[in-house]
Amino acid sequence: MSSRQSSLAIGLIVTASMLAVMLGLLVGAKPLSIETAVRVLLAPDGKIESILVWTLRLPRSLTAAAGGAGLAVSGYVLQTLTRNPLADPGITGVTSGAVAPIVCCFVFVPWLSAGYYPFIGLVGGLAAASVTFWASRGGQGRPLQLALGGVSISLFLGAITTYVLLLTGPQSASLLFWLAGGFQGRTWSHLLYMLPWTIAGIAGALALRRVIGMFMLSDHAAAGMGLQLGLWKPLILILAVIPVAGVAPVAGPVAFVGLAAPHIARLLKPQGTGWEIGLSAALGALIVTLADVIARSVAIPRELPVGIITALLGGPVFIYLIQRGQLNLAGETR
Repeated sequence: MSSRQSSLAIGLIVTASMLAVMLGLLVGAKPLSIETAVRVLLAPDGKIESILVWTLRLPRSLTAAAGGAGLAVSGYVLQTLTRNPLADPGITGVTSGAVAPIVCCFVFVPWLSAGYYPFIGLVGGLAAASVTFWASRGGQGRPLQLALGGVSISLFLGAITTYVLLLTGPQSASLLFWLAGGFQGRTWSHLLYMLPWTIAGIAGALALRRVIGMFMLSDHAAAGMGLQLGLWKPLILILAVIPVAGVAPVAGPVAFVGLAAPHIARLLKPQGTGWEIGLSAALGALIVTLADVIARSVAIPRELPVGIITALLGGPVFIYLIQRGQLNLAGETR
């Protein structure tokens, strides 16, 4: 796919994401017509419809889009860094590493400001990813080794999180919903809270696209091209964890997006690493925004966790891709 076609594909996906955001303004316990939504969007009047759109639904949908884009780019960078098609924030233990210390702080250090949660999640995610990579020979082992190492770390940290939940009492219900992944009640402050981390991850990946592209080669080939592996590997790992550190405190662990979106982007065969990153971000935003709309519309007036919907949406797609052949990082089947 040429650069022009890649930009057109990104534009179409972004347009679809905007339509999904618009659809999110219409659905909920109190449905709105398109005319009403457009009217209050262009001219807010302080009435109930305006509050629904500007205070509840628009920031929520935008937060979902930003979170999906960040998680997709995180998955792309992790897959490229490890040259492993199974890598994503969940399988590598990054998500569990970010979530577990946040839950512990919420329960045991309730006076700690939530503004510190991304930094806590960043440290936890880096620690978990480092242990996983060590267990899989620096991320160079077979895909099965990375998967088993990441699952082991995730199960260990999940057990700690479960134990802490048992100590919370009345707070456990809200924490459990958060742990399933969701954007219920998210406002403009949550969006502003997440955006710097998501933007930093996406912008950093685009700025370092040449370095990230070199990691698709073997270590010997990359080193032969002048890449200092000892310097760039830790930096790229930090770059991959940054979006997760921003999304996890707001939405909890949202499953599957970081695994599927990069593969779908590669199957479109864009020309260059930068276009692959852009397509992954756009696809991640679309998947999570649609999942959020479904999560709050299928069981009105109740809501389902977004993480469940992303798994239900993405699981069959990924199974189909696997059935076509074993995916590699070139987006091909073999």
